[in-house]
Amino acid sequence: MKRSFVENSIRETLEDRELTTLSEFATKSKFSKGRTKKIEECPFRTCFQRDRDRILHCKSFRRLKHKTQVFLSPYDDHFRTRLTHTLEVSQIARTISRALMLNEDLTEAIALGHDLGHTPFGHCGEGVLNKLLPDGFKHNIQSVRVVEVIEDLNLCRETVDGILTHSWGYKPQTPEAQVVQLADKIAYINHDIQDSVSAGIFGEEDLPKDCIKYFTNISSKRLDKMVSDIIFNSQNKPEVSMSEECWDYMSKLREWMFQNVYIDCPAKQEEKKASLLIEALFNYYKNLLKDELDEKTLNTVVTDYISGMTDRFAIDRYTEIFIPKGLQNNAGDKYLYKMVKALK
Repeated sequence: MKRSFVENSIRETLEDRELTTLSEFATKSKFSKGRTKKIEECPFRTCFQRDRDRILHCKSFRRLKHKTQVFLSPYDDHFRTRLTHTLEVSQIARTISRALMLNEDLTEAIALGHDLGHTPFGHCGEGVLNKLLPDGFKHNIQSVRVVEVIEDLNLCRETVDGILTHSWGYKPQTPEAQVVQLADKIAYINHDIQDSVSAGIFGEEDLPKDCIKYFTNISSKRLDKMVSDIIFNSQNKPEVSMSEECWDYMSKLREWMFQNVYIDCPAKQEEKKASLLIEALFNYYKNLLKDELDEKTLNTVVTDYISGMTDRFAIDRYTEIFIPKGLQNNAGDKYLYKMVKALK
């Protein structure tokens, strides 16, 4: 059915609005570099709004709710998961992007998709695959593979670039991707401190004294200072960045978290078991399929399968494959009815 002029003009109106309201440095939907495969434009949504929706509705996004952020299988429902981490990154990134008059839709799409390729059991799962694979494993590269191959979301090139470059050491091509790269660090440093305090690993007062003096030891104020610093430091500039002073204190907090939480702490001891589990599954599936595929394809298939697993699915598969089961009694309640019959 032929669309009316009014329907067609909605997306165009949104695109024109971006041209007049967004910063000169913002990425405009109208000038997107496009998708790998051309598709008909949506009459109501810009291309970046469409990317956000595609990510939000894909299976890999839903599985993030059962993937570890830092602490495995926490006893408390209030600890972060990979999904809640993703949502917090999105919220922080959108706040910064809106304040700087950048493209909030592109920012949100990148933020929601940045961890789609993350392994079960957090960074310990990533570390195991990195050790086992000849070319190593990085979750940001796997996230790109998820959106381009496994889920075949056919996203805009700007969104894919932001997903790839959210990890430190990469250079984002858009200011929106720069925002997400910073928001990711801000999110995990702050919520991991909160979760560590909740787990009884340390108290807020145990953080480095100079960091407490600079940020305070109140979580919301520390988060607000980091976000505010980026906004004030990046206004009317082509690049998004944090001030040198704030960056130094945030980096010190991050380093302190690595030393006291991320690398080794009582709450992380279960990661040793998780690492053995991932390695066992990897070797099992490689052996299972070794006669079916060449080595490179075999590694790719097994990596795709294992990195896509949730924590609980990985545990279930390990239990099914490696834990012996006793002989099953299929009698059910037959004996109960036998006793009833005998007493009639």
